[in-house]
Amino acid sequence: MAADPIPAPALSDAAVEMTVADAQAAFARGVTAEALAEAFLARIATYNPRYNALIFLNPHALDEARAIDRRRAAGEVLGPLAGVPVVVKDTMDMAGLPTTAGWHFLCAKAGGTDLMPGTDSPVVARMRAAGCVILGKTNVPVLSATGSHANDSWAGPTLNAMVPESLPGGSSAGTATAVAASLAVLGLAEETGGSIQNPASAQGLVGIKPTFALVPNAGVVPLAGSTRDVVGPIARCVRDAALTLDALAGYTAADPKTVAAIGRRPKGGYAAGLSTTALQGKRLGLYGPGWRDRPLSPETADLYARAQGEIAARGAALVADPFAGSGFAALGRPVAGLDHYDASGIESVVHDLHHYLQRLGPDAAYRTFAEFAAATKAEDPFAPGGVLDWMNQVPAFAPCLADPLAPPDLSDFLSLRERYLAIFDAVMAEHGLDALVFPQMRDALPPLHGPETIHETTVCEINIAGLPGVVMPAGFYASGAPFCLIFVGRLWSEADLLALAHDYEAATRHRRAPALSAA
Repeated sequence: MAADPIPAPALSDAAVEMTVADAQAAFARGVTAEALAEAFLARIATYNPRYNALIFLNPHALDEARAIDRRRAAGEVLGPLAGVPVVVKDTMDMAGLPTTAGWHFLCAKAGGTDLMPGTDSPVVARMRAAGCVILGKTNVPVLSATGSHANDSWAGPTLNAMVPESLPGGSSAGTATAVAASLAVLGLAEETGGSIQNPASAQGLVGIKPTFALVPNAGVVPLAGSTRDVVGPIARCVRDAALTLDALAGYTAADPKTVAAIGRRPKGGYAAGLSTTALQGKRLGLYGPGWRDRPLSPETADLYARAQGEIAARGAALVADPFAGSGFAALGRPVAGLDHYDASGIESVVHDLHHYLQRLGPDAAYRTFAEFAAATKAEDPFAPGGVLDWMNQVPAFAPCLADPLAPPDLSDFLSLRERYLAIFDAVMAEHGLDALVFPQMRDALPPLHGPETIHETTVCEINIAGLPGVVMPAGFYASGAPFCLIFVGRLWSEADLLALAHDYEAATRHRRAPALSAA
C-alpha cells in the first residue's frame, strides 16, 4: 500500500538538492511524477525571474509526467531516470520548442525568426526514451561563443546560483544555474571549448566532458560538430551524472561518427562501476608547467594542496608535473585576444552549421548557411568585432568560409590531435598514471560583468585531443565561489574517472546548496 503523498510545500523543500535516488525514493512513497514536476515548476516560477536559467518552458511537461505515472501505475518496470525533471541546453533541438543559439535573429520573442526543428536531437530523444520529464530549455550566449557567461544572449544574462556577482560559466550557463539552484535534478550541456567544464566548475557541480564521439551531437547547433563538440550531463552528484551518461552514450545512425563508441561503454553501464575504494592504489598526475605554463593563484594552490591531501588519504599516489619536458605545453596555438584559447578544429564551423540547418527539416526558416548568413549579416559573427572574429586567425578557416559546402581541410587539426594524443599516452605510460587530477580553474571566478573570463586548466587541450574529463566539487574560495577538480584520463576512460570522482565525493562531500533569493 502506497504511503500518503507528500504535501506540496514539503515536496518543494525536498526538491532542493534532490538526486535521482531521492526522486525514485519519493516515487516509491507514492509521490507522482506530475507532483514532482509541479514542485520544480513552482521553483522555476519563484527563482528563474532573477537567475534567468530557463528561457523556454516545455508546455507538455506535465502531460509527459502523467504518462510516466500511468506507466508506473500499470506495473511497468521503469529505468532510474523515469519521471526525473531535467533541462536541456537551448542549442539542442527539441521538437516543439525553438532553437535560438542565444541570438535575437533566431528568436521570434526577440524580434527575429524562430528556428523550429522538425525532430528531436538524438540526445533529447534519448532523455525522452529514458522517461525524463523535460521542463524546458536553458540560456546560452550568442552562438555559444564564450565559455564564461551568457551576457549577450537575447534573453539577458544568467546569474551564478552560488555567487550571483560572479561569472556563471558558459556556454552552458543556464543548464548549470538550473541544476545548481535545484530548478531541475539534471541538465544537458555541450562544449567545444570548456562549456561543460567551466559552468560545472563555476557552480560547484559534477560535469562530464565525454570522449569525442561517445555521445551524439547531431541536432545541436555546432561550433565544431565534426571535430570537437560533445554533449554531456551536469548534475549535483557523480552517480546522477553517470546515470545520465548511461542514457546518452552510444551509437546512433543519426550521427555516424558515434560508430567509434561501439564496444567502448562499460558492461553494466557507467553508474554500475562507481566505487568508494577506487582511489586506492591509483597513480594520479598533478598540474604543472609541463601541461600548461600558466601558474595557479596562491589561493587556488592552497585549495589544490588540501585536495591532494584528501586524495592521498584515500590511498592514491600523486605524481608532480608528469608532463615536464614532454613538449605537451608547446603544442597549443592560442588565438590573440582570448585567454589561452586554441581554435583548432573550429574551422569546420560553417560546413557543420550548413549540415545542422539541413537537418532541421523542410519547414525550417533557414535551410542553408547562405540563408543563415544573409539573415544575420547585420551582426556577422566572423567580421571584425563579431563573436567569432578570432576564427580568422586560424589559417584553414578562410577557404572554409569561402565554400561552406566543401568538406573542410582538417589536416592541421588532425595532425595536432595526433601529437596531443601521442604525448599524452607516452606520459601516462612512462609514469604509470591512471588519470590526472587538476584544479579546473587557475584562480577564482571573475565578476559577472567586465573584461575577465574564466581561467581554466584543461581547455582546449582535452577538447582538441578528444579526451574525457569529470569535473567535481572540492571546496570553496574565500569569496564563496566553488573550487572544483577535474579528473582527466585516456580516451574512453569515463567509467574509471567517474569511479575516482565518486570515491573522492563520498569521502569529502564538498557540494553545498546555494542560498537563493527571489528578489
